[in-house]
Amino acid sequence: MKNIMITPLIILAILALLLVSAGCTVQSTPQTTAISPSKNPMQVDSGTITLTDMANRTVEVKNNPQRIIGVGAGALRMIAYLQAADRVVGVDDREQKKYNTSGFGMPSGIDKPYNLANPELSTKPFIGGKTGDPELIAAQNPDVVFYTFTTGKDAQTLQEKSGRPVVALTTGDLGRNKEVFYQSLKLMAKILGKDERAETVTTYIDATIKDLNDRTKNIPADKRPRVYVGGIAYNGAHGFLSTDPGYSPLLMVNGNNVAASVGTNGQMMIDKEKLLEWNPDVIFVDEASYALVTEDLNDPVYQSLTAVKTGRVYGVMPYNWYANNYDTVLADAYYVGKTLYPDQFADVDPAQKADEIYLMLDGKAVYSDMKTLFGGFVPFSTLVK
Repeated sequence: MKNIMITPLIILAILALLLVSAGCTVQSTPQTTAISPSKNPMQVDSGTITLTDMANRTVEVKNNPQRIIGVGAGALRMIAYLQAADRVVGVDDREQKKYNTSGFGMPSGIDKPYNLANPELSTKPFIGGKTGDPELIAAQNPDVVFYTFTTGKDAQTLQEKSGRPVVALTTGDLGRNKEVFYQSLKLMAKILGKDERAETVTTYIDATIKDLNDRTKNIPADKRPRVYVGGIAYNGAHGFLSTDPGYSPLLMVNGNNVAASVGTNGQMMIDKEKLLEWNPDVIFVDEASYALVTEDLNDPVYQSLTAVKTGRVYGVMPYNWYANNYDTVLADAYYVGKTLYPDQFADVDPAQKADEIYLMLDGKAVYSDMKTLFGGFVPFSTLVK
């Protein structure tokens, strides 16, 4: 009789034990999944982002990197505009002081607005020329390398040899290639966590260009002086016959560029006879080419030009100086506008406006430094270097 009574108790105990065991198994399943994210194919590593660069390459980079390098003309400038200069761990030769200590023939790390605003950049470790040295780059252990004026193939080669992610960018300009510049800036901003700053920069540039256009778009054609811009720098200084049919500061104020008839945009050399034929009313000279242009103007034939005879030859600061310095483009445009159309720019002091622009884009008002280096907004005849 006792055996019959014990059996149900044993059975009940076994069932209870099974239920407890089953309950533990249900609870342990989600915990196991939670500590094994690799089993979930949709899991994304929040520490990296995957993007397509301007050379149409797919690149995986560290999110919000703190150690960065900019290689090539314009890369470091965009970094400075995005207020990330403090993250730079190496620079190429044209961003260092030593590159151009003998004169104004080529850009250096002490004569561009973003360098002047961030003087520590020129003292950063050397990472090669404008195409970068893979071993020197790797030695600085950057999280990402931004590379301008490159091809997809070259960017990939630098990435493979340096063992660091390389993002190809395009510098563009503030004319027909403005959107390309904006795309590059915003791509860099996405990587650096600087989206809001990129929006601030592009909005400011657009508003400035609109202001320049609004001031000058309704000026009658017969009230627009005929203008020549000489000594245009391109990969260094050039003589008086170097010009640009699409000189941006003049275009922004709807100016009458006499060279527009021989091209669209970009630096080019013209014949002396052509300049004499044009006989411009006003001449602007790129101050990076001061020495060469001053020598050229000693030629008696140029003394017959109307602008020279009337003293209407003015200096403008170089903006095509290791690619486009967008800040100086805008600053020059206000000076050109003030010179050509004083009534439309009566409320503008070009020097003060330049400092406003430099402060906004570079973080520091550096017009006085630029004036010391190149001459600033003055008649060309008064320049002394």
